[in-house]
Amino acid sequence: METLNLIKNDPWLEPFADAIKGRHQYALDKEAELTDKGKKTLSDFATGYLYFGLHRTENGWIFREWAPNASQIFLVGTFNDWKEEKKYSLKRKVNGNWEIKLPVDAIKHGDLYKLMVHWDGGCGERIPAWTTRVVQDEQTKIFSAQVWAPEQPYKMKKRNFKPATDPLLIYECHIGMAQQEEKVGSYKEFQEKILPRIAKDGYNCIQIMAIQEHPYYGSFGYHVSSFFAASSRFGTPEELKELIDTAHGMGIAVIMDIVHSHAVKNEVEGLGNFAGDPNQYFYPGGRREHPAWDSLCFDYGKNEVIHFLLSNCKFWMEEYHFDGFRFDGVTSMLYYSHGLGEAFCNYGDYFNGHQDDNAICYLTLANRLIHQVNPKAITIAEEVSGMPGLAAKYEDGGYGFDYRMAMNIPDYWIKTIKEKIDEDWKPSSMFWEVTNRRQDEKTISYAESHDQALVGDKTIIFRLIDADMYWHMQKGDENYTVTRGIALHKMIRLLTASTINGGYLNFMGNEFGHPEWIDFPREGNGWSCKYARRQWDLVDNQNLTYHYMGDFDAAMLSVIKSIKNFQSTPVQEIWHNDGDQVFAYMRKDLVFVFNFNPKQSFTDYGFLVPAGSYEVILNTDNPSFGGNGLTDDTIKHFTISDPLYKKEKKEWLKLYIPARTAVVLRKTK
Repeated sequence: METLNLIKNDPWLEPFADAIKGRHQYALDKEAELTDKGKKTLSDFATGYLYFGLHRTENGWIFREWAPNASQIFLVGTFNDWKEEKKYSLKRKVNGNWEIKLPVDAIKHGDLYKLMVHWDGGCGERIPAWTTRVVQDEQTKIFSAQVWAPEQPYKMKKRNFKPATDPLLIYECHIGMAQQEEKVGSYKEFQEKILPRIAKDGYNCIQIMAIQEHPYYGSFGYHVSSFFAASSRFGTPEELKELIDTAHGMGIAVIMDIVHSHAVKNEVEGLGNFAGDPNQYFYPGGRREHPAWDSLCFDYGKNEVIHFLLSNCKFWMEEYHFDGFRFDGVTSMLYYSHGLGEAFCNYGDYFNGHQDDNAICYLTLANRLIHQVNPKAITIAEEVSGMPGLAAKYEDGGYGFDYRMAMNIPDYWIKTIKEKIDEDWKPSSMFWEVTNRRQDEKTISYAESHDQALVGDKTIIFRLIDADMYWHMQKGDENYTVTRGIALHKMIRLLTASTINGGYLNFMGNEFGHPEWIDFPREGNGWSCKYARRQWDLVDNQNLTYHYMGDFDAAMLSVIKSIKNFQSTPVQEIWHNDGDQVFAYMRKDLVFVFNFNPKQSFTDYGFLVPAGSYEVILNTDNPSFGGNGLTDDTIKHFTISDPLYKKEKKEWLKLYIPARTAVVLRKTK
């Protein structure tokens, strides 16, 4: 086998060439096995959702389930008073599959049902693994599958939507907590109230959390029980389809936070002990349970499990027209240790035999499949270890993700805010952190996501302003802490967003400095939704200072979108001086200048740039963004020639840069 481009692009990987080639070959061999040596495609293979589960046919209904350990299975529900009846008994087929055919009047749209599964030594109610609709009884809190076959299913209007990835600007969101009121929000409310905000702000993609059904709302959607069911807490499948269709009509792509890294332990609602076999879907022995998440780990070495998970990917794309996925918990999948307690200090840590080759193979095949179904699809890996090749092309020996999350960046900002006084914020360190990435892999940069907003952590604005958020956010009543916090909030975001090499992500509300943490309803807070919502009235109120940050965010995205293929243009450092805390860089015709110095403003601070004239297009110090307005941004800045740099066609751009501000200038024609 010739040298893979992954290794050519990074000669430091050469000592691990055999391991890299071995993983790549494993994926090639597995794909050949699943596709009968190429007689069909992965997309043909990943159609389990069309076979398993409940389906309406011309003559009635057909239901199938994979349960190799079962000895007998009955369909029970509202249609037979939840009793085991012979006419609702499934027949065993080949390969551990079970099937029942029913006349058209045996069940109807809206009926509730489950399986009563018998096995050697026991029996139990189970929600079918492939069900596409699960509801919870408000009184008993019991979950059941629901027959979903509406007379007039929703028909997508925008069928050939192509996501805009120039660049990808992601608004990470959660349907249930997107509303103002202290309750669980709905797909409909999100579509009507939140989508217009996102479009107006300039984001071109939403990443929706907690779509797959999960028994415990407070798990943020990460303890999934029914992988093919869109959570009924937020509404119906038709309403989710309409939300996605509406987003597409606004030019907004919709990706799903998909959870294939683990599953909830629940046995009745989930897959934990499906037919008396605790290992039907999950690894045996000590690898079955995740030690930190109280959940179960899929057995990626089983073809039936690969079939289940790949079919899950295709289902959400075909049935709901999702434009792709952000894969959660990839680090946990890659390593036997789940990445817990490992430092990942050198390349050897990625190739020391502690990696789960089955999971690596699955992720590679998932990316292959997703891009077969939709070549324009978006896949993002949430991965913290830095595994090389994760977002490199499959053909080059990579795992095929389009992007990886730049998880180092939010960690860096938190550490800086927590541990360093303002005078110790060093431009060289900041610039290195936001541009430190593999050259052949695109990343999604972000200052903070939902992780930093949860109870037990703090958002950037809360770390900067803390208790003064409650007392001094009224215009005219801002104190030094608030003024500093708003200034740094804007600068941190501008630096993070303007240095992307792939995309940028923001969690809903963080763009305007949403106060407080997220705390889902639970016993400890009296099942309150007070902190599981977004207070949009804060950013809408022009008498408060929140809108300064929200307005700046929209202006910032507008600047980024003004340059074609902004994310692909080189980030060229012009200057940095750690003593002054000043640095500057260029992208295409834009010059970004930052002065992180908390006290000192600089007059006639010079930077060598291409000769010409420059105009200010964004300034964090603009009064409309809560700044002091210390500069006249209507002035056009002309460069000053210097004989020393004539050959380079560089001249001096001299600026007044106030303390704790950033400015973006554009070279004029």
